[in-house]
Amino acid sequence: MTNFNLRDLEIIRNANLSTSTLQRQINNMIESSDNCRAIVECLNRKTGEYRIVLQGTLDE
Repeated sequence: MTNFNLRDLEIIRNANLSTSTLQRQINNMIESSDNCRAIVECLNRKTGEYRIVLQGTLDE
């Protein structure tokens, strides 16, 4: 298991991340969480645009 922490959220906040880096960071965050859930907040079937909110608690 990885040791993702709150400081690592600053990496995700960076808008210039590659898709592979973003995927790796989000996977690390989910693996380091005590609990996690995803909410599909928005989905545009015409454009394919979506918004997903992840909510959880990081393992201390």
